[in-house]
Amino acid sequence: MTAPKNSGIETAASNQLNPSQAAHELGQQLVHEHLGFVLFFCSAEYPLEELAAALDGVFDKVPMSGCTTAGEITPQGYDRGSVVAIGFDSRLFAIETALIDDLDHFDLSRAQPLIDTLLERCRLQAVAPVNEHSFALTLLDGLSSREEQVLATLDAALGRIPSFGGSAGDDNHLTHTHVYANGQFHTRAAVVVMLNTRLPFEVFSTHHLEPLAHKLVVTEADRDQRRVLELNGLPAAEVYAALVECSVDALSPSIFAQHPLAVCIGGQHYIRSIQRVNEDASLTFYCAVETGIVLTAMQPAPLLSDLDAMLKRMQQRLGATPAIIGCDCFLRRMALESLQQLDQASALLRQARVVGFNTYGEQHHGMHVNQTFTGVAFGALPTSGE
Repeated sequence: MTAPKNSGIETAASNQLNPSQAAHELGQQLVHEHLGFVLFFCSAEYPLEELAAALDGVFDKVPMSGCTTAGEITPQGYDRGSVVAIGFDSRLFAIETALIDDLDHFDLSRAQPLIDTLLERCRLQAVAPVNEHSFALTLLDGLSSREEQVLATLDAALGRIPSFGGSAGDDNHLTHTHVYANGQFHTRAAVVVMLNTRLPFEVFSTHHLEPLAHKLVVTEADRDQRRVLELNGLPAAEVYAALVECSVDALSPSIFAQHPLAVCIGGQHYIRSIQRVNEDASLTFYCAVETGIVLTAMQPAPLLSDLDAMLKRMQQRLGATPAIIGCDCFLRRMALESLQQLDQASALLRQARVVGFNTYGEQHHGMHVNQTFTGVAFGALPTSGE
């Protein structure tokens, strides 16, 4: 489906397994004289050094950022083993990036100058007023376990500037995830992309999960390892298995996807998904957990209905969207696969011009969450604006 004219956004994807061929295919679709920035998401199955070199060669001096995925969302819908890219027109977008390569020591004294510098560089390009027309995209190593600290710090530095993002994946292997900046892939790192644009936009987040009455208190946890040893004073896996009415041995990623837990903050439920069961009957989570927090059992409502409603809200508010960049939890994709609804979801995403990737966690206004669909929707530039 053709995007509205004057959108300043082009999308492309390639299923070529050869990095050079994939990069060439993306270049054919995206390169033009006003191309100012490329954002991409790629399968971790690619030989990453070769892919980095190939992309650098094809896009020459055009700045790029990206990360590896747990699945891609291409202009045609959900995919695997591919690379999807978004090209931004420099006449409508001022985009600046920064690499954070020391997540362990990233604090406000480092975050504030970083954000201030990115905003000033955008301001100098004079595309649009910075404060009202900017947002930040964050891409983090999805296995770093540092998302909460980094995101909270960045959120404090950003002030009123909205932000969203996703944690890099590796096709569900849970071994090595990467972000891309300055011509190469990095681990234990994060990329901050500041986008300033003349286009209207809206940062959003949605999930299809509803709270139940059951409450679980974390009575013992290893915060650094995101591991819960006890719930309600008993071995965590045993309590959770009883909640979902199965044996500990039967616990699996599909069970975790169907029966997540959440923490309630300010009346909003933020999902805390379980990653695995450990031999000592503890549970490892994808998000931060600590002793004393209360977890609420959640149940899924129809995922497709929630996704369709959210996409329609974006269209009502922004008109025909030239593109939506989506960070979609890989557990949502797993749920769609188990329900055999992946094709239906792909049709919805394709119609709304969504591109993006399946994540190991989503980021929204400084919060690290799971099992959400989070992103930014762009509106078209008014005809009189040109």
